[in-house]
Amino acid sequence: MNLFEKSVKAVRELGLPKLVYFGLYQAGLRTGHYRRITPSTQEPFHGTPALQPMESLPQISENHQRQALAAADAICLGKYGLFGADLTDLDLTAGASPRHWTELEQQPPEYDLKYTWEPGRFGWAIALARASAISGDPVYASDFWDKTQQFLVAHPPNLGRQWQSAQEVAIRLMALVFCDRVFALAPSSSPHNRQRLWQAVAEHAQRIPPTLMYARAQNNNHLISEAAGLYTAGHYLAGHPQASKWRQVGWRWLNWAFQHQIDAFGTYVQHSVNYHRVMLQLALFTDHLRRLVGDPDWPEATQVKLAEATRWLWALTDPETGKTPNLGANDGAYIFPLTSLEQNDFRPVVDAAAKAFLKQDIYQQPECSEMAGWFDLTAPAIPISRQPQAADMLRIESGHGRAFIHTAHYTDRPSHADQLHVDLWWRGVNVAQDPGTFQYSGPAPWDNSLVSARLHNTLTLDGQDQMTRVGRFLWLDWAQAQVLAHEIDEVGQLARVTAEHDGYKKLGALVQRTLHKTDDGWQVIDQVLPYEGHSDNLPHQACITWLLPDWQWHLSSANTLQLNGPEFAFSIEIQTVEKIFLFRSGHCVLGVKQSAIPNWGWHSPTYGKIHPALMFAATLQGKLPLTIQSTWRFDLP
Repeated sequence: MNLFEKSVKAVRELGLPKLVYFGLYQAGLRTGHYRRITPSTQEPFHGTPALQPMESLPQISENHQRQALAAADAICLGKYGLFGADLTDLDLTAGASPRHWTELEQQPPEYDLKYTWEPGRFGWAIALARASAISGDPVYASDFWDKTQQFLVAHPPNLGRQWQSAQEVAIRLMALVFCDRVFALAPSSSPHNRQRLWQAVAEHAQRIPPTLMYARAQNNNHLISEAAGLYTAGHYLAGHPQASKWRQVGWRWLNWAFQHQIDAFGTYVQHSVNYHRVMLQLALFTDHLRRLVGDPDWPEATQVKLAEATRWLWALTDPETGKTPNLGANDGAYIFPLTSLEQNDFRPVVDAAAKAFLKQDIYQQPECSEMAGWFDLTAPAIPISRQPQAADMLRIESGHGRAFIHTAHYTDRPSHADQLHVDLWWRGVNVAQDPGTFQYSGPAPWDNSLVSARLHNTLTLDGQDQMTRVGRFLWLDWAQAQVLAHEIDEVGQLARVTAEHDGYKKLGALVQRTLHKTDDGWQVIDQVLPYEGHSDNLPHQACITWLLPDWQWHLSSANTLQLNGPEFAFSIEIQTVEKIFLFRSGHCVLGVKQSAIPNWGWHSPTYGKIHPALMFAATLQGKLPLTIQSTWRFDLP
């Protein structure tokens, strides 16, 4: 695609306003405007916070208390769980530089900025605050102040990578405010320490408005994070000369973003479960602040969208394990880790959001409710007869399993080419997996390369993707999906879904997929049909892929793969195909040997982590129409 064609399509699909905002942001960088209005100087602020210390603390089980204290003890020793995974060194100087952030913004980083920015999000500080509230031990407050002062000394205002993104600045600002309220009465919370933190909150708030243009161009979590940061600073530092403006700007863009980024069915604009959770956490934090200061309730339009967004995430969350399909981009964000449940357990956020925006206690489980307690949320326990459905991620339940099919209608930039992706679960185990994200930037092939349809549980045609990728984070020629039909069983549960997407209309083809449950699993039927009567009489090659757990396997028949896991076994038979392949960690282990494809046969459960997986692929070549059938059978107890 040449530059002119790319530009025309970008204007048509992204919209001219976003491109104008992005262009203005780039102009501000290149002309030195942002450098002039974000000086690397400290302006003393001698006011005091308008919010009282936090007094209402949640009840936490003994088991969760032990886990919280163990995590905080590790932080005191300089170790923290990166992206909810393994312990790693807590580097509070990461990204430190004497260079202004605008200079660094125009130069590529030495390595993935996610690793640089994560310590600066102060999730570790919130973990210390939890431990302090649980135990009353002054060591956690003392460690918080030591580490916070170390960070602030290493990163003066507007110098270094930690000031490069206004979203990162806003997330850190909210964490500082949260922790200051928790630690306010601790012996180590000296006037000097607190005054420096209040000054840092003001410095952070001043960094956000100049580049709000960039957040508006992105029209995603950047805008909500930055608006939430301004709203927080405006209330916490109510005596600051700019506090009123911060509150007004923050409130305006929070409501605008919630109303425009969440669709009528509750789907968030980024089509990602993890970014959806981030959005709800920001809504919960600012809602708590709104209630605390006595601000008016959210406008009705905002309330409706937040309620629908809560139902959407609830629909994808397993009530027993809290796990969800790893849909869309996953940057490992968990900005208010106010629970001892694992990071891939979404129930704490769903529980809190349901209490805040649905006025319901849907789980009625104390281990899921700590986050709601921190945000001072309670709600009546209303019996729930049935878990809701997400319109673009319909769920079919079959015996001990759950199946989801992705049917998105994009109104903004897609992150993954995953239309009609099917996610399968059995006894709480993800047996047909989304590959995840792993890293946004890194040496090939790990430069955000798991986004392709070829790596998802869907069908590709003629080796081409569903959409045209023109950048690390940019797709054009968006594939649009729709549900064509569905069937309900005798007890009122969804039993069958048929959907299609138009991502291959450029090839004169339309892809339809039917997912339905059977007595012992599921059946998936893929059809490639001529698009709007188009007929070229040329052969096409369809390829179906399934990403499976890294279990023991063998072929039980020509096209049937048998997998044996720790707790159960299952088989997958792909019918009416010509060739089958199996890849593991970039190597072909079954079928006609092919050269290594490094990113095939991997699964990334969270950012920065990747594990071997089995990628089962099958191809069929011929004239349209083409049909491929995948049958999943599980050993029943």
